[in-house]
Amino acid sequence: MKRIYSIVLLLLLQSSLLFAADIRFTASVSKTEVSTTEQFEVTFAVNGNGDHFTPPSFTGFLVVAGPNVSTSMSVINGNSSSSMEFSYVLIAVKPGTYTIGAASIVANGKQLSTKPINIKVVKGQAAPQNNNAAASQQQQQQNGPDSRVTMRRPGADISKSLFIKADVDKKSVYLGEQITLTYKLYTRVAIVGSEPEKLPDLNGFYSQDIKNPDQNVHWRTEVFNGSKYNVANIKQTILFPERGGDITLDPISFFFVVRESAAASDDDLFGQFFGSYNDVKYRIKSTPVIIHVKPLPLAGKPDGFGGAVGHFAISTDLDKKELKSNEPLNYKIRISGKGNLKLIKPLSANFPADFEKYDPKTIDTITENVNGQSGSRTYTYLLIPRHQGNYTIDPVKFSYFDPSTGKYVSLPTKPFQVKVNKGLTENNVTAYSATDKQDVKLLNKDIRYIKPDDGSISKMGEGFYGSGLYYSLLGLGPLLFLGALAYGSWYERTNSDIVKVKSRKASKIAAKHLASAQAQLSAKNSNAFYENVFKGLYGYLSDKLNIDAANLNREKIASELKNRQLDEPLINELLDTLDLCDMARYAPVSGVSEQQIFDKAKNMINDIEDKI
Repeated sequence: MKRIYSIVLLLLLQSSLLFAADIRFTASVSKTEVSTTEQFEVTFAVNGNGDHFTPPSFTGFLVVAGPNVSTSMSVINGNSSSSMEFSYVLIAVKPGTYTIGAASIVANGKQLSTKPINIKVVKGQAAPQNNNAAASQQQQQQNGPDSRVTMRRPGADISKSLFIKADVDKKSVYLGEQITLTYKLYTRVAIVGSEPEKLPDLNGFYSQDIKNPDQNVHWRTEVFNGSKYNVANIKQTILFPERGGDITLDPISFFFVVRESAAASDDDLFGQFFGSYNDVKYRIKSTPVIIHVKPLPLAGKPDGFGGAVGHFAISTDLDKKELKSNEPLNYKIRISGKGNLKLIKPLSANFPADFEKYDPKTIDTITENVNGQSGSRTYTYLLIPRHQGNYTIDPVKFSYFDPSTGKYVSLPTKPFQVKVNKGLTENNVTAYSATDKQDVKLLNKDIRYIKPDDGSISKMGEGFYGSGLYYSLLGLGPLLFLGALAYGSWYERTNSDIVKVKSRKASKIAAKHLASAQAQLSAKNSNAFYENVFKGLYGYLSDKLNIDAANLNREKIASELKNRQLDEPLINELLDTLDLCDMARYAPVSGVSEQQIFDKAKNMINDIEDKI
């Protein structure tokens, strides 16, 4: 019996893997060529739910903001879909070509990785001269530090010339009250490179990074402890404490490369004339900051309080006041204001029992800036009244805590009167509310019909029990059990080696892609044709050679096929076909027909199957 259960579990696992095949994890950048000190954004997106996200190291770049996490979910007629995005704002610090490595995430129990992205960094243009002092000040804010700040040689105590300061607008707040956190870089030295070592964990807070809208570093001058510094914001974040007590904001740490002047040697004439310098690497981190979080008062707390902290308003709207039964009706609840909008629990609205209710569609219009999080959240309910009559939609109860006054505020909404006229198909319709988990309510059927027939009646002993068929089926049970055991043993032996299973099924998966390519060929859809041929060959080689798709490239393919004693002409023809399909997805190609490409791909897979 355990063996049968294991077979059933294997079948369920295979079906879940088929559903997970559509999950994609991709990486994209706003620009592939940037100048030094210019900001750009890199986004990692997965079209589903995922966890254990691991970003790349971002070597060669300064992380200004991130990770900014956004999720979206929609439910239409019971079918749900979701997606997640992790974005970072980066600054290039040195000219050259850099690679943003692969990020990874776990989705549906499977680890996915993105493809690396190459970024070309060129030297930034110098700021134009301007005699106007105000214009000069504005230009230096966007392009670099102010040269009028007295530059210091670091010496032994670098902390007096280069440090990071964590600024918060409030150090004593209520639970759920928003805080704006800014990490500022103060410098009086020449910085030629930087790299983040560790970003703060911000444990005990819900956090949302503030994005820089113009993607530029804004330098300014500030006087701190009697000395003038060049100052830039490294990272700005909105925080919402999730527990009471004293919570410590972890420090942020960076590696900075500082250019220091050095004495030239006697035989270095160039250094004696023009001056010599050394580039020294320093580790700089901010000082921890303690936030005192006060619990929300129990006195005056309204029933059904959903955790809203800030200052809000609420409104409700109904798109129809009169309609026929079985026609749709949209009911909207809109909460607007400033505070922890994304942490507010869904409101519970009471609708008449004859109204069928679907899960609400949630739309957020929320902005994050130095003033905090503000905007609106709208819940739209789809309702379908099933029978005629006059109905009342009760008011929605909403309350929030105002930290400026230290009191709770309850906001009323208005009720709605709805008149439902008789529709064409009203009789014998049931109303069911899946969200509220109520039992099905049968309407307009107070008395059930009496069955007029007496059914089939047989004498005792003249039924199925005790017949020959009964004993035959009884003996068939052990045989089926033994057969299931034998099948399970064979299945385990056949599928115990995952590498061999992938290699064995590689041609079948490739055949599906080629079949799709043939359909696109018939439809004269060139882009989709080359896309399917490329995926078919690429996926086949990944499974056949047991190489992860993220590590599969021309050199790896050629090396593995040579090690498996494949002919050189076949390898070259395969690589040329892959290059042609990859190029044809983005630009038209000439000199070869699509039918020839399809035949070549099919023949090459057959040749590889014969020789491996």
